Amino acid sequence: NTHPHHANTDPTHHFHLPPHTMAPPDFTNDDRFDGLYLNIANQAQGIEPLLDTVFSFLRRKSDFFAGPPNASAGGAAGGSSSSSSISSAGRDVGTENAIAKVNEVLQKHAAIYLADKRRKEEENAKALKKREQKTADLKKRNENEEGRSSCSKQQQEEDVIELGEDGGFDISGAAEVSKSEETAANSTTGDVGTPNSNTTVNDDVNDNQEEDNTPPPVGNGGTVPGKYVWTQTLSELSVTVPLPDNTRGRDLNVTISKSHLKIGLKNQSNLMINDDLTKSIIVDDSFWTVEDGNRLVLTLQKLHQMEWWPSVCASDPTINIQKVQPENSNLGDLDGETRQTVEKMMYDQRQKAMGLPSSDEQKKLDVLEKFKRAHPEMDFSNAKIS
Repeated sequence: NTHPHHANTDPTHHFHLPPHTMAPPDFTNDDRFDGLYLNIANQAQGIEPLLDTVFSFLRRKSDFFAGPPNASAGGAAGGSSSSSSISSAGRDVGTENAIAKVNEVLQKHAAIYLADKRRKEEENAKALKKREQKTADLKKRNENEEGRSSCSKQQQEEDVIELGEDGGFDISGAAEVSKSEETAANSTTGDVGTPNSNTTVNDDVNDNQEEDNTPPPVGNGGTVPGKYVWTQTLSELSVTVPLPDNTRGRDLNVTISKSHLKIGLKNQSNLMINDDLTKSIIVDDSFWTVEDGNRLVLTLQKLHQMEWWPSVCASDPTINIQKVQPENSNLGDLDGETRQTVEKMMYDQRQKAMGLPSSDEQKKLDVLEKFKRAHPEMDFSNAKIS
């Protein structure tokens, strides 16, 4: 019997490798035997021992090194003894053929590996080029946005109606804009002491805008106390979630979907974030990573990349998007003062999550401690920090 399993019952019996009478199947990427080889590799504990098991099997249980039966050296007929595989020069033809076959298979798989490596490098180069182009487009859009904002501001300044020397509104400049506006201006000058209703409404709106003296949102985003800090550009959001120290990626459950975000620690039942997103994102281009073992950073790619988000999650506090500044808003791109503010908010959130004092509270405690050392005669046991 030539079957290898039957050959195992008789240690002296070898199975013969059959000649290829038809095109063999493609085993170069066959994964059916991965489980078997992984088991062998775990026991062999190394590449060379793993290869030793393969060639040991071929040497002991097959005619791989000896060559097919009745094959003679140099093609001579009738050589049925084992000495027939020895050439006139004293070389073992069967062994040489075995070595040649191993080299042939090895070269074949080396060529496959190199081809796959080149293909991956080309794909990475294309992806890098795409990201660089995307960054350039975003920069150009931001510059255009700044240009439009500047033009709009200039136009508003040109349309301002100033107060004339007689106490009325001087509309001579505005009258030059168009003939229709000139007619309206002339009708208004009939009673120079009384401005028209449109001017009154515009003044009210301007007064309301001037009353909003809050600064622009840091990084075009904000902070959600106890949850995260976020920034944004026109194309993406960056969300930083404070984590306990020494947290690893495998300790987290993070689910990013088109319109929902869920984040939690595997050893805790309460989720850190479980809410609908304000707008939709591109899931395939969004990703997350753990930095310094104490914060989770999510990069969410916006589906519509020409709009600002008032908040990341639907139930969280919103920002005034009218005050958003069109500039790069990634944490690494912020100026030193702004980045320091964001990092301070992140630090305070981590301290609060661990039940520890914030940076401002710690400063007060340090001052109290210094005062206590300077006045040891005083009792501070009931002192409270506010």
